[in-house]
Amino acid sequence: MDLDRMLVMCRRDQWTLDDLDWDVTPRPLSREHEIAVCQYFKDMSGIELLAGELFRVQGEQTTDPTLRAIFESFVVDEQRHSEVAARLSAHYDVHHYQPYELNPHLVAFADPFVDVVNHLPPDVAASYIMAGELLLDIALLRSLDDFVDDEMSKRAMKLINRDESRHIAIDYHMVGFYSGEEYTRWLDAQPGKPLREQARSFLALARMLYFAAPFFRRVFFAPMELTDPSGQRLLEAFKRMQLLGRKPGVTERPFSKFISTVQLLFNDPIVGRVFGPLLARLIGLPPVVVQTLYTEEEAERYANMSFTELADDALAAKTLH
Repeated sequence: MDLDRMLVMCRRDQWTLDDLDWDVTPRPLSREHEIAVCQYFKDMSGIELLAGELFRVQGEQTTDPTLRAIFESFVVDEQRHSEVAARLSAHYDVHHYQPYELNPHLVAFADPFVDVVNHLPPDVAASYIMAGELLLDIALLRSLDDFVDDEMSKRAMKLINRDESRHIAIDYHMVGFYSGEEYTRWLDAQPGKPLREQARSFLALARMLYFAAPFFRRVFFAPMELTDPSGQRLLEAFKRMQLLGRKPGVTERPFSKFISTVQLLFNDPIVGRVFGPLLARLIGLPPVVVQTLYTEEEAERYANMSFTELADDALAAKTLH
């Protein structure tokens, strides 16, 4: 990837809330749908700040000045997306049926999540931002935009999606870097952590995973049941995550091994039948997305694709279904 060209795009394609016409009249919504839309956009404002925190950490961890500048621009993007989402929540609050606050499960998840990304190896942060961006871009934002189906949402989402396309391209680039030999050599050269620090990292991860299940269920999956009842986009996003986890190099990373092992056990006809719900709860995901979502033919094809090709394929998925 040409990082210099990407940085030019990051700086060129900045925009502000004033670039949107907030005087557009919202499409009439039922009471139930108005409440849902306002809450979903409110929660989106919090999700975008979590994404910004991940990019901040990645910017601090890299030694490449161009990459650091790219991540700094992504933090600005996510802060702007958060502000837009909060304003969209207010925009669709036509009848003021109730006050809207961040989902308490999102609030409970935030601190453990930030603790993990600050204390675990950078490839873990990259894995989480990759998963989060795929969920947000391929599934949640598109489905919410289609559900709202009016000019205000479409204009805002067009600009947000332009930013997110840059983010996904860099996400795949970073996953590729962290699965490569250079990062492996750097990781091998790092001094071993004291047992106390290792225990702290393990407990931080366990705490985060404990809060992950209700967070994903209430903030991602429940909205998708209304905005994308077929579940197709959700499965599409998770299929790409699973295929990425099968790619040579990625499979060797400890966190990928952990997730892959849980999925392998879940899909075992004997182990899965007995311990399936427990295994799904362990990684904080519903069973429907822990089951194998790809064919062996797809796995072989994706294994032979470059990370740039994988990014292009993910971006193309935004126009499917």
